[in-house]
Amino acid sequence: MKRRPGRAALRRPCFPSDAGRRGGLVLLLLLASTLGLYVWTSSDQLLPSPRHKTTADEGEFSSSKVLLEAKDADGGSKGEWIARQFNDKLILARSYAVIAQENKNEQLAWELDAAIRSCQQFLSKSATEGSVLSESGAEPHLQRLSSLISKAHERDYDTATWIMKLKAKLQSLDVQASLASEQSVTFGQLAAEAIPKSLHCLSMKLAFIYGTDHSIREKAAENLQLSKFGDNSFYHFCIFSDNVLAVSVVMNSTVMNALRPDELIFHIVTDEVNYGAMEAWLGLNDFRGASYIVQRIEDFTWLNSSYVPVMKQLESSESQSYYFKSDDQEAAVNSRTLKFRNPKYLSMLNHLRFYIPEIYPELNQVVFLDDDVVVQKDITPFFSLDLHGNVNGAVETCGETFHRFHKYLNFSHPLIRSHFDPEACGWAFGMNVFDLLAWKRANITERYHHWQEANADRTVWKLGSLPAGLLAFYGLIEPLDRTCHVLGLGYDANVNSSLIESASVIHYNGNRKPWLKLAMSRYKPYWDKYVNYDHPILQECNFE
Repeated sequence: MKRRPGRAALRRPCFPSDAGRRGGLVLLLLLASTLGLYVWTSSDQLLPSPRHKTTADEGEFSSSKVLLEAKDADGGSKGEWIARQFNDKLILARSYAVIAQENKNEQLAWELDAAIRSCQQFLSKSATEGSVLSESGAEPHLQRLSSLISKAHERDYDTATWIMKLKAKLQSLDVQASLASEQSVTFGQLAAEAIPKSLHCLSMKLAFIYGTDHSIREKAAENLQLSKFGDNSFYHFCIFSDNVLAVSVVMNSTVMNALRPDELIFHIVTDEVNYGAMEAWLGLNDFRGASYIVQRIEDFTWLNSSYVPVMKQLESSESQSYYFKSDDQEAAVNSRTLKFRNPKYLSMLNHLRFYIPEIYPELNQVVFLDDDVVVQKDITPFFSLDLHGNVNGAVETCGETFHRFHKYLNFSHPLIRSHFDPEACGWAFGMNVFDLLAWKRANITERYHHWQEANADRTVWKLGSLPAGLLAFYGLIEPLDRTCHVLGLGYDANVNSSLIESASVIHYNGNRKPWLKLAMSRYKPYWDKYVNYDHPILQECNFE
C-alpha cells in the first residue's frame, strides 16, 4: 500500500492588511458621527450633549469637571484618567475634523487639526520626560478641545446625511485599497523578477574573464572527464540555477559546515547565457576541496518538445498568449495569479528536477538544493536516512490549512477528486533527499509527464513545479523533521528565531530573495555570512 503523506509541522501566521486598518478608521468615524448626541468625555461615562447651541463655557466645564473628579485619586490613577480624556476627545476631534473638511469648513478643520497637534506634542513631551500628566498642563488642552467640539456641534450637522457620506467614503476607500493592493502585487512581482544591476554586472565581468582566461576553460573541460562524478561513494548535490552568486552561496554554506568537504560533489546545471560566468566564478573561488561540474541545459538534446510536455505546451500560441500577454487590463484581472507567470516557473531549469535520474544515470542518491537556500549544518548524514522505500525525503508543510492539497489543486476536476485526498499534506521543494533507484522503480518522471499532459488546459493547477511534484510523488514522500528545512524567509517576517538557528537548511522561498533590495533585513545576515563582499569583482559591481 502506498504511504499517504503524514501530518506536519510548519505554521505560517496571517497578517492583517492595511486596507482593513483603514476601513476600521472609517468605521470609527461613522460610529462617532452616529453618536452625535453625546460628548464622549471618558471611557467610563457619557455626558448628554443637547442638540441646542452649546457654548464654549459648557465645553470648558466638561473638561474641568473630569479633572475635579480625578482629584481624589492617587497620582497614577489621576494620570491614567487624564490620559483617557485626551484619548477620547482626540477621537472626537479627529472625527469632526474630517466632517469639517468634507463640509468645506476649512477654518474649523484647521483649528481642530491645530488643537490635535498641540495635544499630541504635550503628550509626547510628557512621555519623553517620563512624567505623570498634570492637571495644570492638561486642562488648557482639554478645554480647547471641548470648546472646538462644542463649536462643531453648533454647525448642526445632520447625522443621517453624514452616515450616508461616510458610507460613500468607506466604499471609495475600499476601491482605493483594492487598487493599491493590486498595484502592490504587480510592482512587488516586477521587482522580484528584475535582475539587479549588481548581478548583471557580475555576470558580464565573469563572462569576459571566461572568454579570456584559457585556464578556466581548460579546467571546465577536464571536469567533464572525471569519473568521480558518477562515483556513489561521494556525496552528490545538484543545483539548477542561472544565478551565479546564489549558487556560490549554496556551495559555500554546504562545504563550510561539512565535516569532510573533500567528499562533496556539486552537479550544477545552468543555461548557455550564464555558463561562462558560472564556470569563471566557481573557478575563482575555493570550496575547501569539494568538486563541482557545470553543465548547460542546452546540451541535453533529449530535453525537447517531443519528450517534455511543458516544452510542447509552451510552443502553442494559446499558452504563449496566456503566459506572455502584456495587456494591462488582463494583467489586472489576473493579478492573483501574476506570480505564476514569473519566468522562473516557465524555465526548464525549474522543471529539470523531474529528470534527475536521466541527467545522472549512474547515481543512486542525491540531495537536491534550490539556489535560494543556505545550509547551516553538515547535511551529509541525510544520505544515510532510511526513506523506507519512498522516493523523496522532504519536510511537510501542512501545519496550516493552506498547505494542503486542496489549496494547490483543483478538486472540482474529476481526475483530482477521484485520486487524491484534499486534506493530504503538502511538502516543500528546496532541500530534498532523492533515492534515484526507488525513483526509477516508481516511474516518477512518467507520472510527472502524465499529469503535465492532463493539465495542458491549466484546469488541474495554474502553473509551477510544486503541484506537479505533489501529484508525481504522491504516496512516496518520507516526512523529515521540520528542522531539516525551515521555510518562509522570503516572505514571512515572523519565522521563529530559535527555529532558524536550529535548522539544517533555511529557505528564502518567496519574492524577497536575499540578493534583492526587497530582502528582509532580519534574515539577510544568514545569507551574507557566505558572501565575500571584499572580493574585487563584487566591490566593482557595488555589492553591499
